[in-house]
Amino acid sequence: RLPEQQKTSESPLSWFRGVYLPPALHPLNKTFLKGGEWQDIDSIQEKRRAFLQDFCRKYNSRKKLQTHLVHLVSRIYVEDRHKVLYCEVPKAGCSNWKRVLMVLSGLAASANNISHDDVHYGKHLRKLDSYDLKGIYTRLNMYTKFIFVRDPMERLVSAFRDKFEHPNSYYHPVFGKAIIKKYRHNADEEALKTGSGVKFKEFIQYLLDSHRPVGMDIHWEQVSKLCYPCLINYDFIGKFETLEEDANYFLQLVGAPANLKFPKFKDRHSSDERTSTEVVRQYLKELSKEERQLTYDFYYLDYLMFNYTSP
Repeated sequence: RLPEQQKTSESPLSWFRGVYLPPALHPLNKTFLKGGEWQDIDSIQEKRRAFLQDFCRKYNSRKKLQTHLVHLVSRIYVEDRHKVLYCEVPKAGCSNWKRVLMVLSGLAASANNISHDDVHYGKHLRKLDSYDLKGIYTRLNMYTKFIFVRDPMERLVSAFRDKFEHPNSYYHPVFGKAIIKKYRHNADEEALKTGSGVKFKEFIQYLLDSHRPVGMDIHWEQVSKLCYPCLINYDFIGKFETLEEDANYFLQLVGAPANLKFPKFKDRHSSDERTSTEVVRQYLKELSKEERQLTYDFYYLDYLMFNYTSP
């Protein structure tokens, strides 16, 4: 996407100008904090940002990564009215965040009436990688950048339950068939034909295999590779575990309409029990001790960056 002369005249590292730590984080408008209602959440937020910055300085990942800027921002959604950038982390409230962005941008009157298909397949929201380089840099430096994360093992189990324990016309034939073929001994014809019924242990074997029969997917990709938190300075770090209060505080910070609140409803499979610590524990019982350790190792950076306790 770079002009030809720019491709030849600049080294790969020069594509990162304006992205590395520092610059200073975007100052957030906290004038409404005087009443004290949000003080505790704000204090937690400052600690999260400081923790991530400190980790990134120690880890110093910039020396190890040579990825084009356009790829770095490929998961970031743009809302120009309120000047916000949202990096999508699947299974951490992303469907409802896209609904909120649609309301903020004037595409919808209410977040409650937007269907799942409209959110994910309607192409109403624009991503940062669709802009030219100047547009990308301007927004990275001027807009408020935010991310919402989740305990890595909870996110992983949630993704497995969503994609493999319910009928799915994409994940079963594409991922399920390949997983069953490679990791299930004596698989029957029906399973090989449909790709349905993948077991959690088989899914983990696929995840940990350096020669996977099918590539990675954003629903279980590490946040460190989706949003590059040590290269892009996120002004706000929300957590799924405190989703509602974090989200509504953020909406105040960016001047959202007073009547816009973060949706509480579960996007799909609403009758299912939510993926909790106890639910995760049941799934991890299916794995050997070594598999559990290797799965933790796979998400090691995500655990460290966002200060999650190892399971």
